[in-house]
This record gives sequence, structure tokens and C-alpha cells, in this order.
Amino acid sequence: MRAVLEARQKAAAVRVEELEAELERMRAALAEAEEVLRCRVIGLEQYLEALAEEDAPTVAVVSQRKPVGPRLAVPHRQDSAGTEVLSADYQVLMAAALEAGADGLGARRAAVVLGWDSAPASRVEGARARLKRLVERGWLVEEEPGRFTLPVPEQNAAGTGRPGGGS
Repeated sequence: MRAVLEARQKAAAVRVEELEAELERMRAALAEAEEVLRCRVIGLEQYLEALAEEDAPTVAVVSQRKPVGPRLAVPHRQDSAGTEVLSADYQVLMAAALEAGADGLGARRAAVVLGWDSAPASRVEGARARLKRLVERGWLVEEEPGRFTLPVPEQNAAGTGRPGGGS
């Protein structure tokens, strides 16, 4: 009887080892699949953002003047009177940057403000790309890496270093 029980124990131990090895293979496959999914999510977000850039400015630009060059989802700041020409997401980011003040707005906080889950890196990078686009078009500045703030108003910038304003 003892020999039978020891044989069963040995068989059970072998089965446990086999299942543990299979579990490790499945975890590796899951990690690979998650990475592929993460890349696909980023790709889809970039595609949808590009589509939004093509479609969004049409109404705003056409209502003001005829477009001369390529259409921009985020128009250059000097071409616009206020943030109302920006899409809703960009207006939300501008409001968050205003609220953040001199501390600046970070990409993770921007993702949260946009209503996105800020845990996945793809969401944070998507928010960072939007903030960078606002910097490129003059709506925000990035004086410190990763900290996005509103630019200093031109009347103050022109008077910096000179009492009385200067222009």
C-alpha cells in the first residue's frame, strides 16, 4: 500500500511541475500579447487623433477665413483670439494648465483631466503628445521637461528686465 501512495505522490509532484512550467509559458505569452495590445492601442489612438486633426479645424477655420495651408487641429496661437477655436479636449488641457499655474501640468495629470486611465503608458504618452502639440502651436510652453505651463503674456514678456514695460 505504501508503494502505491508514494507512486501517486510522485505522479502528483510531476504533474505540479508540468503545470507550473505551462503557467510560466502562459505568463510569457500573456506578456507578449499585452505588449502587442498596447502597441495597437497607441496606433489606434494616433490614427483617431490624426482623423480628428483633419476634421476638427474645418468648421473653425472656414468660419474665420479661407485656409491657406494644411488644416490644423490645433491652430497657431497668434492666428486665434481665444481657446474657443480649440477642440474640447484641448480646451480642457488649457484649463488644467491654467489651474496648475506655475507648477505646470504633467502628462499623467493631463491624462486624468482628459478622463483617461492614467496607468497605461500609452495613455500618458497620448496626453504628452497633445501637450507637445499645444507647445508647438504657441498655446503652452515647456520650460522644464515634462512641465507644461501657459506662456507669459506678451506685454509682460516684452517688459522683462526693463522697468515700465518697454514697447
